[in-house]
Amino acid sequence: MEEMIGFLNKLPSLIDQSQVEKFIEILVQTRNSGKKVFIAGAGRSGLVGKAFALRLMHMGFEVYVFGDTIIPAVRQGDLVIVISGSGTTTSSVLIAEAARNIGATVIAITSRPKSHLAKIAHHVVIVPGRTKLAKENDYVIRQIIGEHEPLTLLGTLFEIAALVTLDSVVAELMHRLGVSEEEIRLRHANIE
Repeated sequence: MEEMIGFLNKLPSLIDQSQVEKFIEILVQTRNSGKKVFIAGAGRSGLVGKAFALRLMHMGFEVYVFGDTIIPAVRQGDLVIVISGSGTTTSSVLIAEAARNIGATVIAITSRPKSHLAKIAHHVVIVPGRTKLAKENDYVIRQIIGEHEPLTLLGTLFEIAALVTLDSVVAELMHRLGVSEEEIRLRHANIE
């Protein structure tokens, strides 16, 4: 726990705030223009995406998650957010490529700025954390290059960092869009 908490305490200084700012601006523009938001991610990154999608729905976005049964067509001008720590997950990369070919705006949430996913995306938010593809075994070198995850499995720190980053985006969106917690409660599931 201390390893994870220590990493999260450093997270604000590790995130490029200008990347997050542009991401928020794109989200606001998408909502104001009535376009749809689609979220993709495999495995645990997909679970982080679902949590983010739920909050976007609570704020009045029209949002869908790839892999769900009920999902409309992606159209030009829609927003597709792809979450992949490695930036190489086949299904995520294919979704990003297809979305870009349709004319949707693609945002990548990844730890790998030089990954194929990052190269496809119109905008990238780099979220640090060792991914399942970490190749460096030496602890000291991992610390120097930013692969901080010696005590956690595979992409755990990326997934936790992505969740915290996206939840902070939600808090800022609430402020900018003037969405109250009461309004969110009204959109929250009432049959559980």
